[in-house]
Amino acid sequence: MFSSLSLFIGRRFSQAKQRNKMVSFISLSSTIGIAVGVAVIIIGLSAMNGFERELQNRVLSVIPHAELEGVRAPLKDWQTVVDKAEQHKQVVAAAPYVKLTALVERGAQLKAIEVRGIQPELESRVSSLADFIDQEAWSIFTAGQQSVILGQGVANTLGVAVGDYVTLMIPMADGTTKVQTPKRVRVKVAGLLALNGQIDHSLALIPLADAQRYASMQDSVTGVSIKVEPVLEATQIVREVGNTLDVYVYLRSWQQKYGFLHRDIQLVRTIMYLVMVLVIGVASFNIVSTLMMAVKDRAGEIAILRTMGATDSLIKQIFVWQGVFSGVLGSLVGSVLGTLVAMNLTALIKSLEALIGHQFLSGDIYFVDFLPSQVNFSDILLVSGTAIVLSLLATWYPSSRATKLNPASVLSSK
Repeated sequence: MFSSLSLFIGRRFSQAKQRNKMVSFISLSSTIGIAVGVAVIIIGLSAMNGFERELQNRVLSVIPHAELEGVRAPLKDWQTVVDKAEQHKQVVAAAPYVKLTALVERGAQLKAIEVRGIQPELESRVSSLADFIDQEAWSIFTAGQQSVILGQGVANTLGVAVGDYVTLMIPMADGTTKVQTPKRVRVKVAGLLALNGQIDHSLALIPLADAQRYASMQDSVTGVSIKVEPVLEATQIVREVGNTLDVYVYLRSWQQKYGFLHRDIQLVRTIMYLVMVLVIGVASFNIVSTLMMAVKDRAGEIAILRTMGATDSLIKQIFVWQGVFSGVLGSLVGSVLGTLVAMNLTALIKSLEALIGHQFLSGDIYFVDFLPSQVNFSDILLVSGTAIVLSLLATWYPSSRATKLNPASVLSSK
């Protein structure tokens, strides 16, 4: 345990006005470097935490975790598929769906979208779509009303609002090579799906029975979507479910379409940890320079301490404390600054976008159209702890050199 005397002298050395202005400047720059490095890394990690949170709460909560889709034809006995899927202990729920590709028309505007037919009461068991749709629109979303719920991005592109009418052009096929005239269905916009991301720009929802009628599928469905827990094992779970079925189905999971997002977030997080060590490590090298100059600047005081009986251990501890003070101060300032910025990062970026008139994340390209942020206390501890440890390591060589000073030669030169 470092002695109280070494702590006292180290604190006095740190607070005393340096005779050499260069020592003061390098000491300040090392503290600022550590503070900036800590703040930037905390902000970066908080952004990665925010993206991961939005992926789980915004994307994975509305898309199917896995799908069982008919291979040769639509699934007729889909209720049996649902029952068998729900028998798996890691399947939370299952629900049928009809998937169509269509063009939505409004005046001269056209947009290709995916039309998904669902049963609201069953769909609520496998996704959280209702959380991003006006509850009044969701409650009246029933078959036979010629209604549709459009993604917010689709509605903005077409320039429509709730209550307006649009036309769905659904391609038809009769098993021949002849080109068929698409079926045109006029529907009323009952509500908007507002996810603030890529899904908004490509999805429309209609009641399951209406979708079956538009596609001439009678009581069949395109497939069955399932919700699993844990979500990261969706691929393995859907394979196990598929092996229990008596019909041929395509096995799909969210990881095939959105898995790269999760992998990219984890990769960037790993890179951030590496950058953290490098940035703080470079800042800690300034501590080495500071202490080396401080040893030379304080040579007389060291010599006097040695003549008074100070041991090598005490001299080492003095300069270790002096270096740790710079690391601790920089770490604390950087942690506070980084935490404050990270907690308000979304609002700050929105203000910057409004100021320059440019949106950094476009909803039709990225899965969210804003920069999310989530501060984790463990990240703050990790980053600040790393800064303190690296600053402590940086004191080893200068403090060792301080013990090698010869008191007689130092005092004779004064």
